[in-house]
Amino acid sequence: MNTDDIRPPAGGGPTPTLDPLAAVRADGDPATDVYLTGTVFLDIVFTGLDSAPVRGTESWARGMGSSPGGVANMATALARLGLRTSLAAAFGDDVYGEYCWESLEQGEGIDLALSRRVAGWHSPVTVSMAYEGERTMVSHGHEAPAEEEAVRSAFGGSHAPGCPPAARACVASLVPGRPEGWLGCAASRGSSIFADVGWDESGRWDPADLTDLRHCEAFLPNAEEAMRYTRTDDPRAAARKLADLVPIAVVTMGAAGAYAVDGRTGEEAEAPAVDVEALDPTGAGDVFVAGFVTGTLARWPLADRLAFANLTAALSVQEFGGSLSAPGWTEIAAWWQHLRSFDDQDRAALRRYAFMDRLLPASCGGLPLARAVPTIGFRRPGPPPARPRT
Repeated sequence: MNTDDIRPPAGGGPTPTLDPLAAVRADGDPATDVYLTGTVFLDIVFTGLDSAPVRGTESWARGMGSSPGGVANMATALARLGLRTSLAAAFGDDVYGEYCWESLEQGEGIDLALSRRVAGWHSPVTVSMAYEGERTMVSHGHEAPAEEEAVRSAFGGSHAPGCPPAARACVASLVPGRPEGWLGCAASRGSSIFADVGWDESGRWDPADLTDLRHCEAFLPNAEEAMRYTRTDDPRAAARKLADLVPIAVVTMGAAGAYAVDGRTGEEAEAPAVDVEALDPTGAGDVFVAGFVTGTLARWPLADRLAFANLTAALSVQEFGGSLSAPGWTEIAAWWQHLRSFDDQDRAALRRYAFMDRLLPASCGGLPLARAVPTIGFRRPGPPPARPRT
């Protein structure tokens, strides 16, 4: 993989270790690789719980981490894989919002030119409790106030929910029964749309409610969602049915890995999960999507895209928090080197990930990535205050 054309990200932050799209970039390409919009939360994650909290009792967690969450999970995962990422979101003008903005723009190099700070609006917060390989979340927040017309016109109509700027791809989370007008505009301008979906609170699970699928290049639900939408009892059968609605259907199956079908060619691929010791699954689904988007934009074979997405998601669950648990190329290269040097993984994985040899440079070092910390707002160390003279 060519590392000569790596440039600093638009939002500042660390320069990526390598550019996964270097081989496919050309003059006239959009400046943005991936555009996304959504709600940024402050995530507070408790880990090390032996069981779910019991009503009327107090539970102590052995670990805790704080980090930007919500759409920040996906944005950070994309940026750490070297994609030029643009995020349109509202940020509160409280300490939480300031922390999230600084972490994403300065820490991760995400372009926040289309984002805004909202005076008097507090940041949404999610508390996540991880136990028994799963998590339970409690969230609080309010819808951000609508932008004033003068602010919207300053963006030239390009800020969601209008038409976003030109980008190779857009990532969206579909909401049943709620079309997103900007997706059709983005698709008509040549952006590839990658979408997942949230839980259908109505219980309908009707594919007709997902009207924006017609704009999508790929749809990436989990197994339960896919089976409910297709009225099947097997995630692989569900993927095949979904491939009639969208060019590429990818179904994540948790510990069983992931399965994909290319509806254009009929190609099918399956990748087993990567065996790791999981600490916190928060954001793993977002990291999976980011890995698959990266491989697709880089024009890798379907099986390689699926395996890479599984790997990035697996590496993320070894860290606290959602956004700041995402791996970069240094962590990916370290995992590959370990796999080749030690015998603690299934040998089939060595064959499955042989494509990594042509992707990774001989040396793939870099600065350590930011990780979730127990709390935010630590005072920076400095000289002790001067003693008053007597």
